Amino acid sequence: MSKEEQAAACGLLRALREPGALSPELEAAFHRVPRHMFLPRRVWLDDEGDWATCHRDEEPARWLAAAYADAPVVTQVNDGREPRDGDVWPSSSASAPSIVFRMLRMLDPHPGHRALEIGTGTGWNAGLLAALLGDGNVTTVDVDPALTGAAVRSLAALGLRPRVVCADGAGGHPPSAPYDRIIATCSVRRLPYAWVEQTRPGGIVLTPWETPWFCYGLLRLHVGGDGIASGRFAPYSAFMLMRGQRTDLRIYRDVVRDGHTPGASATGLDPWLVAGADADARFAVGLRLPDVWHAWHERPDVPGVATRLWLATTDAGSWAAVDWDGTPGAREYTVWQYGDRRLWDEVEAAYEWWVGQGRPPVGRFGLTVTPDGERAWLDEPSAGWPLR
Repeated sequence: MSKEEQAAACGLLRALREPGALSPELEAAFHRVPRHMFLPRRVWLDDEGDWATCHRDEEPARWLAAAYADAPVVTQVNDGREPRDGDVWPSSSASAPSIVFRMLRMLDPHPGHRALEIGTGTGWNAGLLAALLGDGNVTTVDVDPALTGAAVRSLAALGLRPRVVCADGAGGHPPSAPYDRIIATCSVRRLPYAWVEQTRPGGIVLTPWETPWFCYGLLRLHVGGDGIASGRFAPYSAFMLMRGQRTDLRIYRDVVRDGHTPGASATGLDPWLVAGADADARFAVGLRLPDVWHAWHERPDVPGVATRLWLATTDAGSWAAVDWDGTPGAREYTVWQYGDRRLWDEVEAAYEWWVGQGRPPVGRFGLTVTPDGERAWLDEPSAGWPLR
C-alpha cells in the first residue's frame, strides 16, 4: 500500500475503533484485506441527490477518500449497462464499513466454521470472511458474472481464494453445504428456505430485511434441528434488494388507470406518521401489511394538493391516495381509495395496532421461517401472523 492508502485506511480504522466496534480478529482481517483493492476504477458517488462518476485515474484523491470513508460506494449502476438519458440507478455497491463489521460481529464466525455469503458484490466481505475462517471454509455467490469475475481477480491479488460461484443466491450453494453461518449482503422480502435447509442445526442465518413499505432491519435467525429458523430483527440497515425479488411498479404506469373511480373520504391520521421519519412505525406498518408499498408525490398537478401519499398493493389491484392541501398543522386529509381493499383503512389499523402495543421498536419484532412459510411476531413467536 502507498503512504496515501495507508493513511486513509488508518483514518477509517480509528473511526471504527469505538468501544466494542472491532475485535482483534476483525482488525487483523481489515489489515489483511484493504477495502480500496476491491473497488473498480470507476465508482458513483452521491452528488446532492444525483449519482456522479468518480474515476480513480482522473480524481485519485476523491476516489481514495471514498474508498476509506465510512459510507457506501456505488460500484455498478443499471445492472452493468451504460445509463441512457440520465437514468442512473445503483445495482451494486460496497457497503459502509461500519455495517460490514457490525454484521460480521452479529454473524459471530469462529475458526472451523463453514460460511456462505449471498451477494459477492466487490468481494471485500468474502475476503474478510476468508481472512477470518480460511479460504476453504468460505463460499460466496452472486448472480452477476461481471461482479464475480472482478471479485475473483481482487481476491487473488491478495492471495485469497474462497470459492466464488456465479449463480442465483436464492438457491444457496448445496455442493458446499451444510454451513455454520450464512450471511446475505442484499436484502430480502422473503427468506429463501434453501438457506435454512443448508444451515447446520445451531447455525445462524443473517440477512438484511425489507418490506415494500420500508427498507430497514437486519434479521438474525437461529436454525433448529426441526427445519425451523427463528430470530429477531435489529435496526439500521438499507441494502439493495435481491434481484430475483425486485418489483418494478410505478403509480401512473402500472396502477392508476383512467377508468378508475375511487371513493372519497377523510382521515385525521397524519400520513407522515406512517411514511415519514419514524422508522419504528414504518417498520411495523410494513410488517403488518407485507404487500403494500407507497410513494410520495410532491407538488402533484392537482388543484388544492401540495403533497400526495400514494399507496398500492404489489399486485397493482388496489390503491389509495392521501392528500395534504398545504395547511400547516392540518388536522384532516382527503383520502381516495380504489379496489377490493381499502388500503388507507388497513394502514390506519396497522398504525393503531402498533400504538396500542406501546409503540414497540424494531428489536421487539421477530420472524419464524418454516417449510410452509413465514410468521412475523412481536415479543414471542407464539403470538404471530403469517406474512405470505
